[in-house]
Amino acid sequence: MDGDTLYTIGELARRTGLPVRTIRFYSDSGVVPPTDRSPAGYRLYDIAAATRLDLVRTLRDLGIDLDTVRRVLTREVTVGDVAATHAEAVDAQIRTLRLRRAVLRAVAKRGSAPEEVQLMHKLAKLSDEERNRIITGFVDETFAGLEVDPEFAAKMRAALPELPDDPSPEQVDAWVELAELVGDPGFRGAVRRMAEFQSEESARGAAQQGGEDLTAVTVERVSAAIDDGVAPASDAARPVVDGLAAAYARAFGEEDGPDFRARLLHRLEVGSDRRAERYWQLLAVINGWPVPPSLVPVFEWFIAALRH
Repeated sequence: MDGDTLYTIGELARRTGLPVRTIRFYSDSGVVPPTDRSPAGYRLYDIAAATRLDLVRTLRDLGIDLDTVRRVLTREVTVGDVAATHAEAVDAQIRTLRLRRAVLRAVAKRGSAPEEVQLMHKLAKLSDEERNRIITGFVDETFAGLEVDPEFAAKMRAALPELPDDPSPEQVDAWVELAELVGDPGFRGAVRRMAEFQSEESARGAAQQGGEDLTAVTVERVSAAIDDGVAPASDAARPVVDGLAAAYARAFGEEDGPDFRARLLHRLEVGSDRRAERYWQLLAVINGWPVPPSLVPVFEWFIAALRH
């Protein structure tokens, strides 16, 4: 375009590729006013107007509203400020779209009913703070009024779900399941009983004293028995039970015997709940941690053998 040449709205449309009606709209809005008028009253535009029109088109293509475009052109705000603000908005839109994609993939995978789809979408849209409130509310209710192991309580409070901006369908599934789990009165009651038992044990001074890792010992010996096909109610299970009971008695500074084994059985029954283990597995999936292997089959075998 020549710097001294004036162009009709039709010529400007052909040179810029914008429809005449769009240029007319910007002109009527005062965003790109005509430079002059022909004797017949037609709008005429110079190179400055054409450059201004290019900037308007670029900003509008980037999703910036017309009022903000007008403020940029009048230098009320800078292009940099506008770009930064809109970049944040686009980031938020991207996060929303990624979340929707993850929910849709999870729905497709699960074949969810309409009610479940609504629940999944609602839960997935929660902010980190809202998700944390669900978990901290569950933990607060579980430990309310109880003196429990501070280290365990701190672990529970620190392990919060952090759903990433671009979650996988598995992570969305895990968060929905976790939210349903902590809202289940049966699960809340079971965890409360665990906390009450721990508080009672602490009050009477029952605490592990030795350095022996009882979980590792139990897993090692019971897994070997399971691999060998030893049934918990069989005579072959007795040496395993005797060895483990003795290990637990040593660790707690007590004598092995019927009374101790009765208390040990109660301890294991209270602490061995598939849902409690599932709680930690779901948190691991959501947060991208390694998912711990299931210990439930091991302890269920030991409980059954102790009962026998």
